[in-house]
Amino acid sequence: MELEKREELIRLYDEYKSLLTLKQQNYFEAYYYDDLSLAEIAENYSVSRNAVFDQIKHVEEIVINYEASLHLVELLEKLESFKEKLDSDKKEELENIIAR
Repeated sequence: MELEKREELIRLYDEYKSLLTLKQQNYFEAYYYDDLSLAEIAENYSVSRNAVFDQIKHVEEIVINYEASLHLVELLEKLESFKEKLDSDKKEELENIIAR
């Protein structure tokens, strides 16, 4: 997988992970953050390699679809870009508005 696509999936996951099940979060994080193979994840969770593969692909589709509908990551990136153009007082004010 190309690095750009991997980074984009991680960025989307970071924004939408609270909308996923714990199992989906665990598999995604083990694969993308811990860099475990599908076989290693399958062994850790006592499931088939195919089950892990299916879940990870499903999570990828979910976060892509969420972003296509909600555009939260796109909006946050635009706000960050806009924030860089502001003076320090306005930057702080904008940070307070978008703080989560």
